[in-house]
Amino acid sequence: MAQQLLMPKATAVWLVDNTALSFDQIAQFCKLHPLEVKAIADGEASQGIKGLDPINTGQLSREEISLAEANPDHRLKLSEPKVRVPETKRKSPRYTPVSKRQDRPNAILWLVRNHPELKDAQVSRLVGTTKSTIEQIRGRTHWNAVNLTPMDPVTLGLCTQIDLDLEVERAARTRGAVAAPEHGSVLVSARETEVAEPVDEHGDKEIDADKVFAKLSSMKRTEPEEDEDY
Repeated sequence: MAQQLLMPKATAVWLVDNTALSFDQIAQFCKLHPLEVKAIADGEASQGIKGLDPINTGQLSREEISLAEANPDHRLKLSEPKVRVPETKRKSPRYTPVSKRQDRPNAILWLVRNHPELKDAQVSRLVGTTKSTIEQIRGRTHWNAVNLTPMDPVTLGLCTQIDLDLEVERAARTRGAVAAPEHGSVLVSARETEVAEPVDEHGDKEIDADKVFAKLSSMKRTEPEEDEDY
């Protein structure tokens, strides 16, 4: 990336006020037209702009200015920066090969079913799709919804397992505390299911002996009658 001058007009204002450089030299250094530099010197342009010292910003040295003042044909050159700032690369959307684009709806269906905590933006990053397509598949309004089959995007080669795990972990962090589940919607622990049935306080302790013997006696009386029938 080519080095550029910071605030060209403010720098031109400072050079006009503090140096003996020609209009052409200032115009060439600040990427302005010589007439614009003349207007700055005459007070007709850039009113209210505070001059920026290029020496303090490290873009121009005092020796370079003195050399240009002594030689009208000399062209000012920017000083080499002391710190190199790496150029930031703009992250482009995930590219999906043409041969695998037909598998994206199946992968989206798999993601919305198995990982409902993922947001549309996360699903879009994983398989390279649009928000409208995700909404259609969620609502079963996709034109091919009847023929869709959930398929793992990692198996299809649309994303890596690391990318999927990262998005799932990120969704879990942003989700925070989950609201209490509704009754019957999830499995409960064994301890919660161990609820003793209500028992009569005197049911196991007090047994009516008369009723027990009466029942046994009635059973004995019915046995001979059954034998006579045979």
